[in-house]
Amino acid sequence: MHLNDFDFELPDNLIARHPASERTGSRLLHLAGDTGQCQHLRFPQFEDLVSPGDLLVFNDTRVIPARLFGQKTSGGKIEVLIERMTSSHTALAHIRANKSSKVGTELLMEGGIELVVTGRDDNLFKIECRNPEPLVDLLDQHGHMPLPPYLERADDSTDRERYQTVYADKKGAVAAPTAGLHFDDALMARLADKGVNTAFVTLHVGAGTFAPVKTEQLADHIMHAEWVDVSFAVVEQIRATQAAGKRVIAIGTTSVRSLESASSSGAIEPFTGDTRIFIYPGYRFKTVDAMLTNFHLPKSTLIMLVSAFAGQDAVMAAYAEAVHEQYRFFSYGDAMFVTPHNLPPLASEATA
Repeated sequence: MHLNDFDFELPDNLIARHPASERTGSRLLHLAGDTGQCQHLRFPQFEDLVSPGDLLVFNDTRVIPARLFGQKTSGGKIEVLIERMTSSHTALAHIRANKSSKVGTELLMEGGIELVVTGRDDNLFKIECRNPEPLVDLLDQHGHMPLPPYLERADDSTDRERYQTVYADKKGAVAAPTAGLHFDDALMARLADKGVNTAFVTLHVGAGTFAPVKTEQLADHIMHAEWVDVSFAVVEQIRATQAAGKRVIAIGTTSVRSLESASSSGAIEPFTGDTRIFIYPGYRFKTVDAMLTNFHLPKSTLIMLVSAFAGQDAVMAAYAEAVHEQYRFFSYGDAMFVTPHNLPPLASEATA
């Protein structure tokens, strides 16, 4: 398949630059992959789409306020976006400045945070924090929430809460697992009362999730690495769900990628480490039976993943209908509940 197969026109006014007034206040498009039919719902009706014994798998990563502004000690404004913490005082980061930062460059950031560039790792910079406090604690105090670039606005006080799931736990992401933003505590409680089970994996979402695909042939694209943890306890929950004939439902593409990374042998197994799995049409899903996801950018790896699950024609038609029906798109936008298409994929084309 070609990159342009996943393009679509999106009016600027459909980009959701702010969250809905309530977490569950979004719309929900139900796409049945076997028929391509769309049903237009409100998000609280998600409860009606799941059954007792189904297992919802959430990504419990916690977004860190990973963006810092400051200047080089030699002068010149600079912006640092932490990509990954590598120790309590070191990290890999993107650095935006008028001139490239060399090894030894000293950076004075907001809140008196002192950083120094210690090396390069491909397109990322290695940085070290010279303050005695752990860098992640300093970010909590002085950093900015790393909103996606397409929102085209600075973060504000509401983003500290709303660009974070209510169940966020393990610090490390620099982008939110956005399908989970639609859940509040009350909805989680109602699902539990209904007998719907929950499990939590961790995938620390990196800024690479927003990186454009630059190769015309999908097979030539190299995915960015992200750290994943699928525990033995979660694997046991999944096996029990499958044995009972119930569904494993991934909440978000990051949960999909976590579960499918842990299923590379053909069956789910505990997995901890980096993944570069790239899921696009032709991939055969091994563990995920349904997914909840937001609406994604044109030509993105995420719309390719959803297309692999529900069929490229059905997904692109659903996106066209969502545009026509004025759905809100991207991180703070509306959601889709997607079930798979019937035809089995031809072959696995994922790399892990």
